[in-house]
Amino acid sequence: MKRKQRHYIALFAFLTTALFNFSCSDDRAEELTSIDYERLFSPIKIEAFVINRTDARLNWTLNKDVESYSLELFADDSLTFAGSPVKTFSDVTGDQLPYYIRDLDGETHYSVRIKSVAAGKTESKWSDVTFKTGTENIFLPFQDGDVEATAVTLRWIPGRTLTSINIEPGGISHQVTAGEIAAGSATIEGLTGETNYTVTLKNGAKTRGILEFMTLVDIGNAIAVHPEDDLLALLAAANDGDAFALFPGTYGAGDMFVVNKTIEIKGVYPYNKPVLNGYISLEEGAGLLLKDVTLDGGALQGQSIVFNTAGVTYKALTVEGCEIRDYVKGVYYLNVASLVESITYHNNLIYNIQCDGGDFMDSRKGAFNSLTLTYNTIYNSAAGRDLIRYDDASGSFPGMTSTILVDHNTLHGVCNSSSKRLLYVRFKENKITFTNNIVAETSCIFTNQSNTDPSPTFGGNNYFNAPNLFSASGSSSKFFDDSADSEDPGFVDAANGNFTITNELLKAKGTGDPRWVN
Repeated sequence: MKRKQRHYIALFAFLTTALFNFSCSDDRAEELTSIDYERLFSPIKIEAFVINRTDARLNWTLNKDVESYSLELFADDSLTFAGSPVKTFSDVTGDQLPYYIRDLDGETHYSVRIKSVAAGKTESKWSDVTFKTGTENIFLPFQDGDVEATAVTLRWIPGRTLTSINIEPGGISHQVTAGEIAAGSATIEGLTGETNYTVTLKNGAKTRGILEFMTLVDIGNAIAVHPEDDLLALLAAANDGDAFALFPGTYGAGDMFVVNKTIEIKGVYPYNKPVLNGYISLEEGAGLLLKDVTLDGGALQGQSIVFNTAGVTYKALTVEGCEIRDYVKGVYYLNVASLVESITYHNNLIYNIQCDGGDFMDSRKGAFNSLTLTYNTIYNSAAGRDLIRYDDASGSFPGMTSTILVDHNTLHGVCNSSSKRLLYVRFKENKITFTNNIVAETSCIFTNQSNTDPSPTFGGNNYFNAPNLFSASGSSSKFFDDSADSEDPGFVDAANGNFTITNELLKAKGTGDPRWVN
């Protein structure tokens, strides 16, 4: 290292000052004003973040003396930079940061080293960072008809090499042919209806994709129903345990579908859902699984599901894979002094719920052991009302604690008022978990109720244009979530119900309803 310094020291003046306490301003020593280094400093604060499973997002602190950077990438499980780099990059400038290295191998440890470069300077020493890519996912989406009751057609990027397809449960192993690799598809038979399966694509020891799916309703185990059938009469004659498999079409015209036995109502084809035009009245403690069905209110003056019998304990209500739209008052209404074992809404699209005269999920006189909202998208709904209303009926249900889980949902524009709440919970003794959700375009608060769980579990959330969920500034909320991100999700077309995320950080974290994370 070479330093250039300029010191002007007047020896006579110094001696004169020391001996005679006299100095002359023209002879003062000049201050050190600059230090020039022959070698550039190494990059610092290097960060590597894996996105989209097999892409790396690199960032580091910029140095104004550096003209460009050189990078070397090693596939190196020992992390010792042994052998030759698998990729090199030169002339990387500061305006290219963050810098992306894409289409890496899955399940692989990588090392990256970076050095600074500038003309007339000695390049810096290397700085390095390591990371491990995730499991690849080369699956392509299912097409209509790919999933059947006893078979499935799987699709992946054509030409990508595979050796086997493994399916569980059942220990199925399918050896992939050259023709299937070229076509990017294979059909597997011998499955069981209404069963959750996990498929793993393998190339030798490495995984190239994992996919979960459920086979369709096996009509042999259900009561087949067509639009020309009298569904109201079939429901009235139902027995506990009956399963109704509805073929595509419209059922009812603003009707009340009475369910007074514990039954299942399922659409035969998830990609062509049957439409129930009306609302469901749950009575006499019945339970219901509603799956792959569209509930269409047609602007009915009410809710899509109503608990109508007092003084009973209802079995579980589960609504899964459904589309719920165009109701004036809300999604469910529990205005009788009854207990519900559990209420679960999973993987639904819910929109155009006005909430005029009611709240989105509304419990006034009743109680539930648990309320679970997971993998749902809710939009154009409850603009001026609360999302979850749970009034204090605890006096009728002594000693009970209710749990509320809200996880991996996308909520857009709901409760859009600083006086409205996501959690209008007044029932004494409740535990709340609110995690991995995207909440966007709202001025609502969490709650201003003294009975709401004072220390809910937060984590992994993202609030965009939702300032009152972050801090107490100008807000009456009882609690806040300072741990959340505030990234713009970059929705593709929120106005028309397309909430596909383009923000790569949120995609990497898997925030919100998973259906929009490609």
